[in-house]
Parts: sequence; C-alpha cells; structure tokens
Amino acid sequence: MTDVHTLEAPAEAATHVREIHGRQFRERRYWRDSLRRRLLAAADAVVLLAVALTLAASGSMIAASAFVVLAPLWLLVAKLCGQYDRDHKVLRHLTVDEIPSIVFWALSVTATMTVVLLPLEEVGLTDSDRLYVWLLVIALAIVFRSGARRLWRMVTPAERALIVGQGELSDMTARKTGLFPDIHVEVRCRVSSVDELAATPALLQDVDRIVLACDSLSERAVSDLLPICRRDGIKLSVVPPVRAVFGTATQLSHVAELPVLDYNTWDISRSTLFMKRALDFGVAVLALVLLAPLFVLVALAILATSGRPVLFSQRRAGQSGRPFRMWKFRTMVADAEARLDEVVSLHDLEHPMFKLRFDPRTTRLGRLLRRTSLDELPQLLNVLRGDMSLVGPRPEQLELVERYEPEHLFRLAVKPGLTGPMQIYGRGELTFQERLAVEREYIESLSLGRDLRILGLTIPVIVSGRGAF
Repeated sequence: MTDVHTLEAPAEAATHVREIHGRQFRERRYWRDSLRRRLLAAADAVVLLAVALTLAASGSMIAASAFVVLAPLWLLVAKLCGQYDRDHKVLRHLTVDEIPSIVFWALSVTATMTVVLLPLEEVGLTDSDRLYVWLLVIALAIVFRSGARRLWRMVTPAERALIVGQGELSDMTARKTGLFPDIHVEVRCRVSSVDELAATPALLQDVDRIVLACDSLSERAVSDLLPICRRDGIKLSVVPPVRAVFGTATQLSHVAELPVLDYNTWDISRSTLFMKRALDFGVAVLALVLLAPLFVLVALAILATSGRPVLFSQRRAGQSGRPFRMWKFRTMVADAEARLDEVVSLHDLEHPMFKLRFDPRTTRLGRLLRRTSLDELPQLLNVLRGDMSLVGPRPEQLELVERYEPEHLFRLAVKPGLTGPMQIYGRGELTFQERLAVEREYIESLSLGRDLRILGLTIPVIVSGRGAF
C-alpha cells in the first residue's frame, strides 16, 4: 500500500464538510454509547434490587436494606471492573466475555455484605446464604446484562461503517457483520484503499466506524488514520491481512512499547484434558436427568407424526478418525438414507461437506426439532460414553472424511462436539473454508475457558435459530 501523507490535505476538507454537522454526529455517537452504559448500569441496579427483594422475602430485612444502601458502592465497583466501558472498545459486545468480571463483582458484593453484617450476629449471613447470594448475583447479572444489550440494539441504529480494502479480506469482513447481528454494524460504504478514501473526504461525513481490511497494510496508513478518527470521533478497527500470524495468537502483551504475540504451540496439559472430560461427564449426566421428560415428549411427538423409529443413528468419524455410532432424534422420513442419492451425490460435492437448506426428506416436526436443536439431545449419550465431547468440531460422515485432503485432517485431532465453533459462528451459513477456519482456531487454542464460552454462546444461538436447517 502506498504511503498516505495525502490524507492530511483531505482531512482539512473533511473538517470543512463536517463544520455544520460535526457536533450532531458526535452527539449521536455519544448518545449511542452513553445509552449502552446507562442500560448496563440499570441492569446491575435491577440485579441488586432483585437480590434485596429476595432477602426481604426470606425475612432478612436488615440484609435487604444493606443491599439497597450499598448499591451505589457496588455500581462503582462494577465501573472499576470495566463493566460499562468494555463494549465501547471492541467491535462485538458479548455478555459471555465478561463473565469473569461478573464473577469477581458478585464475589465483592457477597464479601462486602459479610463484613457489613458481621457485627450483627443475629442477621449475619451463613455460608449457604453467601453462596446463594453469590450465585444469584452472577445468574441475574448475566440475564439482565444480556437483556440490556438486546434492548440497546433494538432502540439504537446500527453503527455506520466504512470498510477500506478490497478482495477476500474485505469481503469476509463485510460478511461477518451480516452473520453476527450482535455486532450491530451496518456497512454503508466500501472503498478499495486509503488513497481512495483520501480522495473523497465526504465519505467520512456520515460514518461512525472505519474498518481497515486491506490485503497489504502499512504502519503509516494506520498512524495517519488514527488522528483523523480521533479528531472526528470515528472508531477505527483494523483487520490484520496476515491471518496466519494472528489466528492462533492467544495473548497480546507489551514489553515497554514493543507489542508481543504469544502463541499456544505447546501440548495441551493432562489436567486440562482431565477437567474437560470431567465437565463432559458431569454436564451429560445432569442434562440427561433433567431433560428426561423432554426426551419422552419428543419421542412421543415423533411416534405420533411419523411412526418408528424414534432415533436415528449413523457412523461418524471420531477422534483420530475412529468410527463411532452417533445418535439423534429422527428428523427425516424413515428411509432417508436410501433416498440420499435423490438429493445429493457425495462424490460430486465440491467440498467434503453438505447441508441442504430445504431437504425434501425432512419431516414437518423434524424441521422444528432441527431449528431448536432438540434433535441433537441423544448425543448426550455419546458424550457420556466418551465418543464425543460437549465442545468440539461437529462429527462428519465417514464417507465425507474419506475425501478429506491432508490439510483437513486437523479436525480429527480432538473429539467431535455436541456444539462447537461452527454452531456459534454461523452454523449452516458457513462455507467449508469458513468452517475449517473457525475449527482450526478452536483446536489450536483449546482451553476449558474457551469451552465454557462456547457453551454460553450456544444458548442464544439455539434460541435465535439462525443458520439451523
């Protein structure tokens, strides 16, 4: 990319273009971000009020009163934890990403209550009370803060973005804004280069964010864009053109002014694998017990609408390519396997994957089960047996795995998952290359924390039904 000193002169023109409307644009941006902060603070206040009402209902009026009196202090602690400003700094705002700070905040709330009520032995919190308050604050904070963000997206217009760049990287950046509505960004304009943006400063007139997604990136381009964006209050995001360099980076740190990328290039520790298996086993057992009535209802619905069999099983490729029998609730006609050639030829597929948006073999009830992911519930038995994990790449048919190229085999390095990166990053909307990209990033950065994050993101994806077919 050529140097962009030429931006300095157009920047003056841009200032002239914005003389009349500049203040309005700044106020509009400030209003959008300010409203989000206030809604999140209101959500936290509602959480504290709900806990106070719960304590009052249980007869602990003094504890409930203390909760109300100390509420401003705890909102200040939430502010210090960055719970109101983090969204402003990132392109995508997800409640699941702030769970660690929510847990810390809930712990500080519980600890402060314990100290305050300590002199009053007759109303002091017991160990079970403290655990209850801590868990209640965490659960309510996640629910209400998620609701606050959803409400914010409903009442505020999407950020108006201008993408600088052309080619695959620019196209992928624009596509992600459509795949993830929670990004809350609308691409208003695209220019091929910073030079083109410099030549048409009027494009900056109605823009809230510039996304730099060029196949080649110069340090000077970023350094020249930064003062312009700071002056006009425009947010700036940069998509690195060398995704192989940044794809598996787990942490960006600094040594003085020198940025350093640290990678996960070591083997996964045995303790991590043990905890992952323990999580799989524990959640599978609990889910099978709690969801047993739902299993019965779904089975009865399938029997009533299309008869037997209730379950569908198919041989899939597991870890290291070992075959196993995967179970699902049947969503297609009973002879669906025999009729596969009527809808698709596996040998003629461009890529070793297929998922038809309108498969004629799917029953009416089956479409509902797929949209809600209820058809996947029997795979909890696979998780319990150890054939699958709660989180991982989705298991693929053996016939398709046989067509894998060597660069595709990394998918088999870990156990397949009940859910995984494909499910939370687009599901059936993803192309084969996009699916490989998100699964590679997951496998190369595997951790228990990432599994918990994916499990948390799976719930809203299932509720929305986006990409399920």
